[in-house]
Amino acid sequence: MLRSLVPLAGALIIAACGGETGDTADAAPAVHNEAAAPAAEPSATASSAATAMASSDDDDDDDDDAGAILAALGGDYANADLTNGARQFRRCQSCHTLNEGGRHTVGPNLHGVIGRAAASAEGFNYSPQLTEAGLTWDVETLNAWIENPRALVPGNRMSFVGLREADDRRDVIGYLAVETAE
Repeated sequence: MLRSLVPLAGALIIAACGGETGDTADAAPAVHNEAAAPAAEPSATASSAATAMASSDDDDDDDDDAGAILAALGGDYANADLTNGARQFRRCQSCHTLNEGGRHTVGPNLHGVIGRAAASAEGFNYSPQLTEAGLTWDVETLNAWIENPRALVPGNRMSFVGLREADDRRDVIGYLAVETAE
């Protein structure tokens, strides 16, 4: 029985990291990784936060806050689609958490990542390539990283293949900014 599950598990891991499994490269992973995003931590679950933000009529202040956060990013980020950002972030949540003080998993916790020096989250063991890159996670650098991590920092350990669509990258960055705002 276990031997028959190994190919399925491999396909799910590839899909969770944005790789192709024979269907479409844009398909979201079919399995929610409870270890990476525990249900008890509301900000760690991408889809529930976006759904709450998109459907809540009582939270006009939250919508105003989100709009202000997106506008502060500059450029086209004011037009970010947070629902799509949450959907695209599902590819990331198999390795990353977002909640303040959240644990590191395969990748570091991303709370407060925008504006932070790369490879600086305490308690996470980064690749030497990323540590030595001297990057700061501003929106331009995040955009390049999310598009193709291996092109930005050759030899890094991140296995994610990247998001090719500029709108998807914009939406993920907007979603990160809103979800991790303090």
